[in-house]
Amino acid sequence: MTPRPAPAAKRALRALAALALFGAAVSAQAQDAKAIVDALVRKGILTTAEAAQITAEAAKSKPAPDVATSGGKFVQGLSLSGRLQVQFAGLATDISGTAADPAATQHFFLRRIYLGAKANLGHGWTSSLNYDFAGSTFDEAKITWTQSDALSLDFGFRKVPFGIEEWFTSSGSLKAIERSPGTRYFVEGNNGRRLGAGSYRIGVYAGGKNTRGLFYNVAITNPEREESSAGVAGSGSAANNNFAYWGNLGFKGKAGASLTYVVSASVGWLPDQGGKTLGAGDDLRVFNAFADFTSGAFDLQLEYFGSDNEHGRSATKNSRSSAFSVQPAFKAGKNLEYVLRYSRVDSDGRGVNLSDGIRSAPGGGTMDRLTEWYLGLSYFFRGNDVKWQAGCLLGESRDTVTGGPAKARTQGVRSQLQLNF
Repeated sequence: MTPRPAPAAKRALRALAALALFGAAVSAQAQDAKAIVDALVRKGILTTAEAAQITAEAAKSKPAPDVATSGGKFVQGLSLSGRLQVQFAGLATDISGTAADPAATQHFFLRRIYLGAKANLGHGWTSSLNYDFAGSTFDEAKITWTQSDALSLDFGFRKVPFGIEEWFTSSGSLKAIERSPGTRYFVEGNNGRRLGAGSYRIGVYAGGKNTRGLFYNVAITNPEREESSAGVAGSGSAANNNFAYWGNLGFKGKAGASLTYVVSASVGWLPDQGGKTLGAGDDLRVFNAFADFTSGAFDLQLEYFGSDNEHGRSATKNSRSSAFSVQPAFKAGKNLEYVLRYSRVDSDGRGVNLSDGIRSAPGGGTMDRLTEWYLGLSYFFRGNDVKWQAGCLLGESRDTVTGGPAKARTQGVRSQLQLNF
């Protein structure tokens, strides 16, 4: 005959039973919780009445569903994400030969405020939406169908496959806080100097990879770079009623025991997006190549941009603007990383301002060439999800194309605190 527990022991066992049942109600299915109750009754640890009372209390504590959807019967998963970047820029520009320098920048601001959602509907169908409240525009809004690793199709708004910093690397993983002057000159909106190639566009995208490391991306998009949510929703006009075409081919691999690398080349053809003024019928062709080598704590990024711009210099002259950057980085332990970057832009007579290539920098006149040195660090509190970055920079533009001062210089500091979720 099995001895019955003493009263004190019995009370302790009942308490443990209640805790066990509570845990089962939170983390297991209902039938699993019922099996625990039945077993405790059979052992004489709980009476039938006590078991019923504990079951009722556990049911009251069952948490509500984490996410409620519209009830679409094919939704298999829904996730939320976000990014907040708080930045400070302190930059001053000195224009040679004049005392009338522009006002310096000394300001805190929210660089990015992303909020996104991703839904999985099964059979390869997913959708993602990401909005930037700081820029009042979408970062991504697309429907995706994935057949396999070798083929995935995107329909909607995203970045074209062009540039290691602009496309291949997330804005939350940039080592130098802001993208290089070369990237900004080639991909940000056309203002008569910058080219406006790359970055965000609406269209159809295809990409994939094989088991040996080869990857590819192609796209057919609207020719213009979208700058706002209103532009994303616009229906177009005869002024931009064309297609732009993009292609990319790359390879990821390993060499030896510790070296990993990525190499990539991309091209883009943008009809009616060249010249000094958009809409004049001039075409723009752009090229990009990059490589990223990582071995242990060391990382090295190399990037090149090139272009062929019809009447990009004047009504009678084409331009072949180019740019390159070199960026070594070293991770000193788990939490600290140092980075150095040198970038150079040659506008080939088209013109470039310090403010075109260095974000938040006061303008320094239209010159032919621009260089920047950046030296900084990143401190990782919670990996890349919570990190602080800081750095100093020195930028210089020279060789005027408008007859003004021959040189201008920007120097200062930049810092940023980031949180991803």
